[in-house]
Amino acid sequence: MSKVRDSFWIWGHHAGSHDTGYDINRSSIITPVESAFYLGISNIILVRFHDLPEPPFEQYAVPFSVLDKVVWSIVGAGGRTGDEERRYVLQLASNLPNVTGVIMDDFFRGGDEVAALSTEELQQTRAQLEVDGRRLDLWVVLYTHQFDLPLGDHLALCDKLTLWTWKADDIDDLETNFAKSEELAPDCGKILGCYMWDYGQKKPMPVHRMQQQCEIGLRWLKEARIEGMIFLASCICDLNLEAVEWTREWIASVADEEL
Repeated sequence: MSKVRDSFWIWGHHAGSHDTGYDINRSSIITPVESAFYLGISNIILVRFHDLPEPPFEQYAVPFSVLDKVVWSIVGAGGRTGDEERRYVLQLASNLPNVTGVIMDDFFRGGDEVAALSTEELQQTRAQLEVDGRRLDLWVVLYTHQFDLPLGDHLALCDKLTLWTWKADDIDDLETNFAKSEELAPDCGKILGCYMWDYGQKKPMPVHRMQQQCEIGLRWLKEARIEGMIFLASCICDLNLEAVEWTREWIASVADEEL
């Protein structure tokens, strides 16, 4: 049987990515892989932030080879993407056998442009996800405040949906919002995103909110309603934040439970 730890992921950014912009106002130097080991997690999602890391990715990704599973962004933070970026990621996947998928961050948008890629572009991208005889999963980020957007056609082309609650106070609505995601994307595997900083309100994540989302996620894992949990982000793991340290201890306490 698999264990709980097998379903945990760290959301990785280049070191220092969140030093400014979210009122953290502290300098982080921890790398994505270092943060994975610090939290006791063996799966990582690497998302480019402000165009870092720069392609080609092979040398940057050498430490990632020791992890179990790696997912790499083809749409980075802020919905930034391009044909060249996707080409570099597929090249990386052919050289790093533990790359199991690609992810689209900040993918959905308001206004006339629904998403960073049209459905036609998304179909073309899916057609490229066969690498050395293995199929890469297509992951996408969805925020709970985006349910009113016309999401269906895009979600139908995705394999994994990661659900995120932008403001910590809205975690009270997580049960209701997760049910909405199940209705919107019944065929997508679901992964629960867990922020360790309240990015939506630019303040520390209260420990009781961290505990709330973690306990809900663990229950859903055991009920097989979700396939995994993601802890965000690597670039705050060396700042001695209360929610991060609580999460580290919680992971250690539940990681060896069987699913």
